[in-house]
Amino acid sequence: MISEGTKAPDFALPDQEGRTHRLSDYAGRWVVLYFYPKDNTPGCSQEARDFNALQGRFEALGAAVLGVSKDPVESHRRFAAKLGLRFPLLADPETAVIRAYGAWGKKKLYGKEYEGTIRSTVLVDPEGRVARVWPKVRVKGHAEAVLAELVRLQEDRRGS
Repeated sequence: MISEGTKAPDFALPDQEGRTHRLSDYAGRWVVLYFYPKDNTPGCSQEARDFNALQGRFEALGAAVLGVSKDPVESHRRFAAKLGLRFPLLADPETAVIRAYGAWGKKKLYGKEYEGTIRSTVLVDPEGRVARVWPKVRVKGHAEAVLAELVRLQEDRRGS
């Protein structure tokens, strides 16, 4: 996984509408970059719903939420429409960004080992540095934990 305090790698990835997003486009804002394995699977759908439910609160705190998976743009378009998502889902079929953030690795399912996207989240601060990393996410309560950490970090910055 990427380390806290390091410069977050920039990227250029298309969203579900085909618009390109770069981390540098969000300079001066907090960015929640969450990596997930696959569109339309139960855990990934729940995680997307949870972030979507808190979208207004993230926006009020000046934070953008971006989901990233290796699924193509068309898959993201269907997934976002089905769930009514109000934030971008970025397509990384080459897994370059997923790998740059350390969200690619060995996984096990039913005793078989394979490589894939590791469900993880990176919170990037307004200066483009990694403020917090969640390396192996459990979906339940995760979006709320990210929001709480964002609030805490912003309070710490105001207090210093």
